[in-house]
Amino acid sequence: MTPSSHFFNSGDLKLHYLQWGDPQGIPVVMLHGLRGFAETWQELVTALGDQYRCFALDQRGRGESDWGPVSDYHTDTYVEDLNAFISHLGLDRFILIGHSLGGTNALEYTRQYPDKVQLLVIEDIGPGSSNRGDGAERIRREMRNTPLSFASWSEAESFWRSSRPNLTEEALAARLKFSLREQDGSVTWKHDQQGIAEARLTIEPIDLWPAVNAIRIPSLLVKGGNSDFLPAATVKEVIEKNPCFSAVTVDNASHYVHDDQPEKFNEAVVRFVQSASV
Repeated sequence: MTPSSHFFNSGDLKLHYLQWGDPQGIPVVMLHGLRGFAETWQELVTALGDQYRCFALDQRGRGESDWGPVSDYHTDTYVEDLNAFISHLGLDRFILIGHSLGGTNALEYTRQYPDKVQLLVIEDIGPGSSNRGDGAERIRREMRNTPLSFASWSEAESFWRSSRPNLTEEALAARLKFSLREQDGSVTWKHDQQGIAEARLTIEPIDLWPAVNAIRIPSLLVKGGNSDFLPAATVKEVIEKNPCFSAVTVDNASHYVHDDQPEKFNEAVVRFVQSASV
């Protein structure tokens, strides 16, 4: 399935998104992670099949979307962008899927607009993930240490291989193709690396418990078996506090489940979406 590319306006910014599938299909909205891009969902879209109409947003500062001020790289503004996106698409009810940062935005959007979301899938983030523990410190360390440019494509590839050793070859190729570009003799990020890093290091993450506790629709929490970002104890607590949540752990996957184990991730999501839709 080949996507079509589109733009819309959210406030002063022009944001980009991809669309796949039958215009009459069940709508699915997908939100990537901190330094992700819309194309990261291609394999899941294929696994879902023709029954679904899928939309993947390049969130502000990423992909082909405009960059914004550092002060706006926070949950409230991302949710405003998502609301503008849903209004642009004219969706009444839809399935919402988010990874990491996108999972935070999906949870908070669902808290604010509970009648809009039919089913919810959250990939490897939960309350406390972004502000404590080994995973949160790793992300902060990456934000401090990630170069703003590389001398060559091979240097950029080495960066991704060392940063994400569990990536499949297909996921690595996508990272190189969709998160980087050649400019003025060097390889630079397509996303606003400097601004995103500054925001991640200075803006306090929101508390996700109010959103988790407010959910009243079938929701799936997908944890990477080797993830340093979403502890098993947090997954257990979420399920105990809110029976609307179920969970699946994908073995041999880090925080980036859909990149490390795409077939297992896609199988879990498709199974949940199909069963919950019935």
